[in-house]
Amino acid sequence: MAEPDYGAKQSASGVFQTEFEFTLPKGYVDKDGNVHKKGIMRLANAKDEIAPLSDYRVQQNRAYLVIIILSRVITKLGNLSDINPGVIENLFSADLSYLQDFYRKINEEGTATIATVCPACGHQYEVDMGSLGK
Repeated sequence: MAEPDYGAKQSASGVFQTEFEFTLPKGYVDKDGNVHKKGIMRLANAKDEIAPLSDYRVQQNRAYLVIIILSRVITKLGNLSDINPGVIENLFSADLSYLQDFYRKINEEGTATIATVCPACGHQYEVDMGSLGK
């Protein structure tokens, strides 16, 4: 299976891509036992990242911010009509981790990486600036 292209770019027709398909590693299991794996996430806007800060759940537990943001930017998951925080709360840990990485990839457009050249051997490689210092 080919890796999806996460970069937001204009298509041949000049339309800017704002929605990206994904497939969860495990899948969300609804109350009837149905598994939902395929979905769509849209690019986040400023309101998606700012509005959840006033949510009482985020104020009590900052880690809840990701739950609220993902529930705002995931527009489709299987045949579910309402992607709300309860759906995101009940994802398997592997799926939550996948969605967080996916969110970063489509919204940062690869700006966390820089091209680098080793001064000793001349080898070219990319460094993820977000992982430096860990």
